Amino acid sequence: MDLQISVFLLFVFFTAGHSFSCYQCSDTSSDTCVQKTCSDGLSSCFAATAYVGEVRIVVKSCSLSNGCPSGSVNLGNIKASSSCCNTDLCNTQDAPDPNYNSPNGKTCYYCDGQNCSNILNCSGSEDRCITETGTLGGQLLVYKGCVSKSICDATTFIPVIPVSNFTCCEGNLCNGVQSITQSANGAQSVTQSFLFLCCSLLSFILMH
Repeated sequence: MDLQISVFLLFVFFTAGHSFSCYQCSDTSSDTCVQKTCSDGLSSCFAATAYVGEVRIVVKSCSLSNGCPSGSVNLGNIKASSSCCNTDLCNTQDAPDPNYNSPNGKTCYYCDGQNCSNILNCSGSEDRCITETGTLGGQLLVYKGCVSKSICDATTFIPVIPVSNFTCCEGNLCNGVQSITQSANGAQSVTQSFLFLCCSLLSFILMH
C-alpha cells in the first residue's frame, strides 16, 4: 500500500506542473514550426494546409477543444483542409493535402472575380455549400464554395466571426448566384484572399 501511495504521489508531482503544448507556425513550410505552450483552456492542437493558387501554406497552433474541426473548404482558387488532435505536440504532421480529395458528387457555386455563377465539384467530406462576405480595405469580398459540415458546426461554439455574413446550406448549388460590386481598388490580390480566408475560417479556431 505504501508503495502504491508513493507511486501515486510521484505521478502527481511530475504531472502537476505540466502544460499542454502544440506546434505553431504559419508559413509555406512546416520547417518553421516551433513548440508553443498553450494558454489555459486551449487543449487541442490544430493543423491546416491551404493553397492560394499554387502557393501552399501550412498553419499550426493551439486551439479550443470545442470548435476545432477536421474538414476542408474549397473556394475555387483557395483550398484548405484542417485536422485537430488533443495530445501534447500531436500536430507534428501537416493536415491532409486538399488537392488529393476525391470528388463526392456534390456541387456548389463559387466566385471567380465578379462572377459567382461558376460551378464547383466538391470533394472529400465537403457536404455543404458556403457563402461568406465581408470587407477588407474598403473592398467588398464575396466567397462561395464547398465546405465540410464540421467547419460549419464549429461556428456555433465561437459565434463572433470577423465577416458580415457566413452561411452554410445543404443541397446541390444551394448557395445561389450573387453578383459582386467591387470598389475602385480593382481585383482582389492573393494576399487579400488568403487573409480573408484565414480571418473567416481559421482565426476563430486558432487562439494565439
